[in-house]
Parts: sequence; structure tokens; C-alpha cells
Amino acid sequence: MKYYLPKNFMLGASAAAWQTEGWTGKKPGQDSLLDAAYKYSPERWHEGYGPAVATDFYNRYKEDCALMKALGIKAYRTSIDWSRFIQNYETGEVNEEAAQFYSKVVDELIKNGVEPIICLEHWELPNYLYEKYGGWNSKQVVECYVKYAAAAFKLLGDRVRYWFTFNEPIVFPLLGIMEGVWYPYKADTREAMQWNYHKVLATAKAVKLYHEQDYGYKQGGKIGIILNSAVVYPRSQSADDLQAAKMCDLFENRIYADPCINGEFPAEYFALLEQHGCMIDVEAAELAIIKANPVDVLGFNYYTPKRVKARTAAWNPAVKFNPRYYYDDYELQGRKMNPSRGWEIYAKGLYDYAMVLKNEYNNIPWIVTENGMGVAEENRYKDTAGVIQDDYRINYVADHLRWLWKAVEEGSNCFGHLMWNFTDNVSPYNAFKNRYGYVEIELENNRNRRIKKSGYWFQKMVSDGCFDFDSFASEYK
Repeated sequence: MKYYLPKNFMLGASAAAWQTEGWTGKKPGQDSLLDAAYKYSPERWHEGYGPAVATDFYNRYKEDCALMKALGIKAYRTSIDWSRFIQNYETGEVNEEAAQFYSKVVDELIKNGVEPIICLEHWELPNYLYEKYGGWNSKQVVECYVKYAAAAFKLLGDRVRYWFTFNEPIVFPLLGIMEGVWYPYKADTREAMQWNYHKVLATAKAVKLYHEQDYGYKQGGKIGIILNSAVVYPRSQSADDLQAAKMCDLFENRIYADPCINGEFPAEYFALLEQHGCMIDVEAAELAIIKANPVDVLGFNYYTPKRVKARTAAWNPAVKFNPRYYYDDYELQGRKMNPSRGWEIYAKGLYDYAMVLKNEYNNIPWIVTENGMGVAEENRYKDTAGVIQDDYRINYVADHLRWLWKAVEEGSNCFGHLMWNFTDNVSPYNAFKNRYGYVEIELENNRNRRIKKSGYWFQKMVSDGCFDFDSFASEYK
């Protein structure tokens, strides 16, 4: 069956500064939280690869922008590395060398016909602000962020039309502060929820600043936040499973989506924190700022659905509260899997969340800012010419696009899809284990770039304005 691109639909790819740039040009004291995580325990990163070199985008951005043009990429979302960009984190003084770099990157993207989309924080919190203030646990860091945002808007606001305050803001509080999986390896739900709250507040303050100072807002610029709020599916329609899904949705999705889009936290959220002895520091004046400054646009990252069931065992009262007090994960029988990542593949989840945004969040304008398939040992799929034959990735993207465009046909206000990723990139702890790109990064060959079959497929889809798709079939052997 042939699927045609919606009119004016934006197709492209996403990345992050820390996952691509490398440390070229970084000075002492300019570590991000991810840089510090790698330096603290490099042995935890797959085969020792980390952000030190990454894809070397800092030195090869012109080459990559030209390659984007060749593939027909129309938009590229990346981030500014806050830890690199700002010279003095308290005052907001800019590092001029970094400012020149980001300005040149934006100019090079535009020169190659690629829309620059900028995220202000993709987990690049300066480690200095974590060590001195406790990171997003502190209101002081919120103020430092606003000064940083002002500097970024001033530098690039005349050329960048789409801004995002955070990428997946819940991930670092969840994995680093509450679950103890990532650096700094904490297990404190109250602190994690304070991080989440302050990121919501920082978003509202950045939106207010962008609108009032008019860094491009009146010329059609938009500012939003990027969430990874997958639909939560209950195991069954029983009352206990439905309640489990509701609580998971509250703690993993709605504590960002509700205040950032609709201006208010879920009614029961703070009461639940009080009930479990982990109420956070919240001020009425801050809630008023959040209420008055909702985002203009939403970015949505989608890889896998969230499925839960009611707990069948009581929570250990000796363990601090964690939202999993209310639910357990559930594995759907017969689910389609990406075995490399251990994630279920469920393209309809993209459509389902589009309907949530349409029906519960005022049909806010939104764009898929990440969607992709990480696969290990892709060299297994090279042909005799050395080109990776990643039919599994082509099928994955096509399946998701057809569901996304069904949502658009039914009135969802989605205006684009950005693949994760343009090139393979370094990921937290997994490093280069799972590859995501339309373009291969040849680690054994000076990180040279080589287009995969999926890259040529994307190029043809953009050129033709359509693609053929009958059914998803895994190509794993």
C-alpha cells in the first residue's frame, strides 16, 4: 500500500550535543553531568566508549550538514551543551568560542536547507551546578537556567524558529536520582520529584522570557518541551489494573504534560506526595507562573509502549516510597520485540498518544522529536559493498509513519517526524552498542560516515513524497 506525505509535513532527524560533539574545545570545569558520569565510571560504558569523542560532530559538522542535504533531511533537532556554552554559570556569561560554534552550526544547517530545531537541555546540566547546588534540587539552578536560556535566545533567536526547554526531563531524575541506575546513583523519590518540579518551573520561566522579550516569538517562533510520555496500557480492564495504569500515567507522564500544556499539576499529585512523606518545596507564586506560561508546542519521543498491572505483592515498608508502590510492569504475550534493546515494538502507540493530545491537551501542535530502532552488531547485515542492509529499520519507521499519518488524517495537530538518529551516536552507558542512524559511524575507520540502506530509503521517500508499506516483518536472523 502506498502512503503519501501530509502537506507541509517536516521530515528529519534528531541528536544531542553531548552525544555527538565530543570534548574538542571544552575547558576545565565545563563538564556536563554526563561527562562527569563517564569520568566517574568509564568501565560502566560499553567497551569504554563515552562522550569524549562521540561522533566528532564538533569538527565534522560541515560534512554532516552536507550529508543531511544529500539525504533530503528537512529538519534537524539538536541541543546546546549548556556546560560548554556558558562561561560563568551564575551570571550567564557566554563562552564566545562556543557561541561561535553553535552559530556556525545553525548557519550551516540553514545553508543546506535544513530547519534548525534547538533544545536547551538534553541532560547537559553543568556538573558544577550539581556539585555546588545539588542540580535541579535547587531553585538557584532554575535561575541559572533562565540566564542561560536568555543568552541562547539572544544568540540564535533570529535564525531558530523552534525551541525546546528540555528533552525527556523525567529521565535523569528517574534513573539518576530515584532509581540509582545512572550517576549520581541516588535513590530518593522526594529529591527526584523536586528535580521534576523545578524543570517544569524552568520551562514556564523560559516560555515567559521568550514571549516577553520577543526573541523571535512575534515572527512565528515557538517554544515547547520534549516529553517521552508513552500511553500506559493496563493488563486488563479490571479496576485494579486500571488504577495501576492511572497511577503510572500520573507519575511518569502527567506531572510534566499537565502543567506544561494545561498549566496545572494533576489535582491529586501533591496530596500523594504528602501522603507518602515526600512532599516537595512548592510556592504559590511559582504555580502562578506555571499557570500563566504554557508551552506553544510539544515534542514527543516514542520508542516503546508502557504496559502495567496491579501489584500482587505489598511494598516493603522499610524501603522509601517509589511510584512503583502502585504498579508493576506487564509483558504482553506475543509482543513484537527489538531484541537488541529489549523493547516492545508497537507502532500504534504513536497514534494512540496523538489521540490523547487531541482530546485531552487542546490538540496542541506537536512533532515527533525521536523515534527509532537501536540494533546491535549491524555489521552482520552489510552487503558486499559494505552497506548495512537495515530493512528492519525501514520497516520500523514506515510502520510508525503510517500510524502517525492516520492520526493526522483524523485531525491530530502533528507537523513532523524526526528520526533518532541521523548518524549512529553514543548513548548513556550503552555507548555505541546499539546503532540508531540512517548513517553508520565507522568506529574502526576514524569515525567515517557511510549511508545505510535506510538512509537511501529515506532519501527516496522524501523525493517521491510517498512510500510503500504492506506489513511489518522483523529482519533479524
